[in-house]
Amino acid sequence: MPFDGIVTKAIACELQNLSGARIDKVFEPNSNCIILGCYLNGNNYALNICSNPSNYRINLTTHPISNPKIAPNFCMVLRKHLIGLHIKNIVTNNLERVITIEFEGFNDIDDFITKKLIVELMGKHCNIILVDENYIIIDSLRHIYNEDSPHIVVPHIKYTYPISKKLNFLNCNNFEEFKKNISYTNILDLPISISNTYNGISKNYLQFIINNLKVYNLQAIYEYLRKIIINIDTLNFKFETLNNDYFLVPISNSNNNFPLNFFIDDFYFKKESTENFKTYRNTVLKLILSTLNKYNKRLKNINDKLDACKNMDMYRLYGELITSNLYKIDNKNINEITLENYYDNNNLITIPLDPRYLPNINAKRYFKKYNKLKNALEIVSKQKTETIEELNYIESIVYELETATSLEEVSTIYDEISENIVFKDTTLPIRSKKQTKIRQSNLTKNKKVLFNPLKYTIDNYTLLVGRNNKENDYLTLKYAKKSDLWFHTKDIHGSHAVLLVNNSIISEDILIKCAEIVSYHSKAKFSENVPVDFCKVKYVKKPNGAKPGMVTYTNYSTLYVKPKK
Repeated sequence: MPFDGIVTKAIACELQNLSGARIDKVFEPNSNCIILGCYLNGNNYALNICSNPSNYRINLTTHPISNPKIAPNFCMVLRKHLIGLHIKNIVTNNLERVITIEFEGFNDIDDFITKKLIVELMGKHCNIILVDENYIIIDSLRHIYNEDSPHIVVPHIKYTYPISKKLNFLNCNNFEEFKKNISYTNILDLPISISNTYNGISKNYLQFIINNLKVYNLQAIYEYLRKIIINIDTLNFKFETLNNDYFLVPISNSNNNFPLNFFIDDFYFKKESTENFKTYRNTVLKLILSTLNKYNKRLKNINDKLDACKNMDMYRLYGELITSNLYKIDNKNINEITLENYYDNNNLITIPLDPRYLPNINAKRYFKKYNKLKNALEIVSKQKTETIEELNYIESIVYELETATSLEEVSTIYDEISENIVFKDTTLPIRSKKQTKIRQSNLTKNKKVLFNPLKYTIDNYTLLVGRNNKENDYLTLKYAKKSDLWFHTKDIHGSHAVLLVNNSIISEDILIKCAEIVSYHSKAKFSENVPVDFCKVKYVKKPNGAKPGMVTYTNYSTLYVKPKK
């Protein structure tokens, strides 16, 4: 349900409980958000005003948001004018998505003053405007000046409320007045028709009323809406969730002063966290896929060069045959020559020549091409090995990103690729502003290492599973004991896992359960039969110069299992 006029009015009615609260803090965490710190009756509240075009709202919040070190200009203006004042009233105008917060108090010379903060929650036109007692604009979050628009928002001019072309539902005194403005052919047309006609009533809410509350005719819809809106200041309402959305419904009573506010707070916090995570992950993934594409092209070019090297022995043969037969070849420019191949029982072979050069020069050119390809073969073969290693490493990063579930995990992956020479030619994205701090795990021996592996308990034994390459390295090479058991999917990208055995003899049943978990944390998690290698940690080595997460191992056994979390 969008933050429509009904929700706006319901939230504003709850916020009336803040009347008398003193403003003691003002923050501007980002370009879309203002936080007012309020103190009332021994309690501190944080009033969140968000003007994000897709997640606009006003509500009390309990979720901390990081603030910039230097406060933006509008934040400083609000601090100057609002800190020390008290909230007098919080009101809405009918079902408009405009909330006016009225403040009153005394200034530095003990003069009584009033200020108003007008919050316009209108999609891409959202704004937060500070005005004085005469509605003269002091400043605003966004300055709007368009000569063709009647709604101008710039300092030092008088503020005027936005004008809606839709009708006001509250002016309908009875069903007949409501009905005469609605045009529809069937029940399916009602949500769009009502929403387009009357202000503050969203199409999604009307659809919810029809489908879920079994209200199937226009009069019943009118009566339900009127019951909601007329009684909205009773605070006996809650939000009901359905299909990742929320809808306002009445309840018998409410014991909480701010049930709607805190629901909105949790709903949008979860929504924004998910959106930020997906955006940041996709940004990093795009960068990595770009690098992966570059290395795939490099591998293709290397393979083309290796294909060309397959002909180098033929060029050497051409050069030898021409040189050994120069005494009987006419010294003139020709296109080709047929000679006996003494490497093939003197069978005839036709050798193409460049007519621009004499035969002896053609022979030298063939030897030169042979030597060039011979040298290239050694270099390119080494390049192919290195490129394949780089591709395997990049693909492991792609797997990690695809399985990441939090900003914390994406941040760790970002740190890893930032330090790696593979990505040196790629412009790295800006770090997510809403990354959470990685909490130190009690498992960490080295306090400078961020180490929070997944933990499973299997028949009183602990299985630790790394979440990224750096964590895999630390788990296997630093944390685990030499006698612990190490698991990894065979030739498949996945997590390292270590079973802490404490020198015990492990049964086959436990080994199979460990293998099932390890196969689940791999690229083969949807396969039916996955090979999982395991051995003692002492047989796992990291070659010099190997990329994070890359190891070699010996003395291993293999289990074939079906992935299971």
